[in-house]
Amino acid sequence: MSSGNFKQDVYAQLARVAKAVGHANRLELLEFVAQGPRSVDELANMTHLSVANASKHLQELRQAGLVRARKEGVRVFYEVAGADVVDLLGALRTVAEARVAEVSQLLRTYITARDDLEPIQAAELMKRAKLGLVTVLDVRPAEEYAAGHLPGAINLSMDALSGHLRRLPKGREVIAYCRGPYCLLSVDAVTLLRKKGYQARRLEDGFPEWKASGLPVESLSTTVS
Repeated sequence: MSSGNFKQDVYAQLARVAKAVGHANRLELLEFVAQGPRSVDELANMTHLSVANASKHLQELRQAGLVRARKEGVRVFYEVAGADVVDLLGALRTVAEARVAEVSQLLRTYITARDDLEPIQAAELMKRAKLGLVTVLDVRPAEEYAAGHLPGAINLSMDALSGHLRRLPKGREVIAYCRGPYCLLSVDAVTLLRKKGYQARRLEDGFPEWKASGLPVESLSTTVS
């Protein structure tokens, strides 16, 4: 209810959004729904939560306006509410990486210790891909690739990558991407590819950030620009 104090009332609503993103499970759920619509059952399995717990977290995100839900029969599907939500998560990462020592240490341990090459930025990848200088590799699961991916990207999940390397020409650098900057699938892919003699780097961010920036996106049924 309104207190009659405009600034306090607005801040109270901002605090609702802050509270919604103030939980590790809800942040992870946002990463997954940013790839495309997912059912509660799927999201529970992906985050190793019970269906009841996942549903509770998703309801909190929905009440804060961060996700949308639709019902198909008895199943409920969730997706991220918009590009501004992806931008919000990006701002949160930027502050945490600059201000929280534990975040910097985790990044050094899990990412830069395994891959100290500078990742490629989206604008540079777009330019090089148009010139045919790189092979773009999507290492997410097939259903996420089908829902949306970078133009011309080849989809090989980590489980399939080692057995299908012939699909990647060795004469071009491979740029791997996955769900976001903290997704280790692309790190694993780059590590494997370099061991097999490929030149390989990671995209700086992931698919949701690419899409939120307004860059072209393809799906198996349509192209969005």
